[in-house]
Amino acid sequence: MKKILTLVLVSVLGGFITLSTYKLLLEDKHTEEISSIQNQPNFIPTNYYKTNLASADEQPSFVEAAEKTVHAVVHVKNTAVVSSPNTLEDFFFGRRSQRAQVGTGSGVIIDKNGYIITNNHVIDGAREISITTNDNKIYEAKLIGTDPKTDIALLKIEADEDLPFVTFGDSDQAKIGEWVLAVGNPFNLTSTVTAGIISAKSRDLSGQNYQSFIQTDAAVNPGNSGGALVNNNGELVGINTAISSQTGSYIGYSFAVPSNIARKVVEDIMEYGNVQNGILGVNGIGLNGITSEKLDINTTEGFYVSSVDEKSGAKEAGIEKGDIITQIDNVKISKFADLTGYLNTKRPDDVVSVSILRGNSKKILPVTLSNIEIMTTEFLDIQVRNISDEFKDEYSIESGVLVTKNDNYWLYKNIGLNKGFIITEINDTKINSIDDITRLKSKYGSKLADNIEKISVINRNGQKHSYIFR
Repeated sequence: MKKILTLVLVSVLGGFITLSTYKLLLEDKHTEEISSIQNQPNFIPTNYYKTNLASADEQPSFVEAAEKTVHAVVHVKNTAVVSSPNTLEDFFFGRRSQRAQVGTGSGVIIDKNGYIITNNHVIDGAREISITTNDNKIYEAKLIGTDPKTDIALLKIEADEDLPFVTFGDSDQAKIGEWVLAVGNPFNLTSTVTAGIISAKSRDLSGQNYQSFIQTDAAVNPGNSGGALVNNNGELVGINTAISSQTGSYIGYSFAVPSNIARKVVEDIMEYGNVQNGILGVNGIGLNGITSEKLDINTTEGFYVSSVDEKSGAKEAGIEKGDIITQIDNVKISKFADLTGYLNTKRPDDVVSVSILRGNSKKILPVTLSNIEIMTTEFLDIQVRNISDEFKDEYSIESGVLVTKNDNYWLYKNIGLNKGFIITEINDTKINSIDDITRLKSKYGSKLADNIEKISVINRNGQKHSYIFR
């Protein structure tokens, strides 16, 4: 009995000692570790507030915008005559087989009298154009004018009543992330509507620095070409024109001509019969990380002026080589497409405020836009423009005009003449400016091609060549 009591007392004493040690040592240390962990700073900003889903009233609604637009968007059908593959019978009898080819697209009525805007590629080559409105009425359309450069065409139909139309909005004020509707009539049924947002602005798909599209993720397919891109108020902010796709179907990228450009084109066609192009008269490159590093410039946005055309508005206003154009009027210039896109909304003799960065100083210069015909001329299906004295000095060129466009396949095939070549002499006579070309045109008239015996050029690699045609 005594041994059992002793054993119990020893067990109790051992348990007491173990518990005391745990309390004094281990628990305090554990508490300290927990406290230490809880006090560690949180380096990742996190919002733990509960986010309430927007109510039904706050969700974007396109009902009103759609109602304003669908009746003004039409189906466009063009009928062209194209050559069919020749058969053996055609070969023996010297015939050329032809057949009718039908193309379709969409268009937008822009006034109550029946003027319709669409894409040039929708009606290109058409002999007949018919319009089907949203209430299934069919009209024959007259082609008023086109501008292949911007891919805009203007049509006209005659109706007995006033037609529903879409009001132009200000595409310069359209914001990235803004909701838009793409409205088209691709299947000759009724107008269809898709929704999306503006993904980007001033997109150039050609690589030639003359396009300035609005990019959207609203679903657009080939039959929607020429349809309307409208904002939430139902105002026209673009003409749907292209998609980026390897399959020919929509994959999330579609593009529209900004409404400010489209409106200016149709106004010019109505008033002048052709498009009036106003130019600054500068040449250069859009800045980015690579070009800025090469030019040893701190900024990576803007348009770097490498030369200024003689007799241009930019020259008269005092713009110089090395200036960086950062803004025109209220439009920020981050890249070349921003510059060309805004200038495509202007005409010769319009005055714009050009903000430039020259060294460390900023200047705002009023520039009167020049007529592009002052700088360019066409002959032999070639378009040429003057080159500046600065450019001539930099590349040690005594004379010459720059080829900006060549539609003369014979010259391209035989001497390689292409955009970027410089024509320095014709018939051993120096060509210093387009005035010299104009004098040749006046001298020989329609027989100019027959009287050209020799052309001297500098190709894009800086190599000089002369070609004799007699």
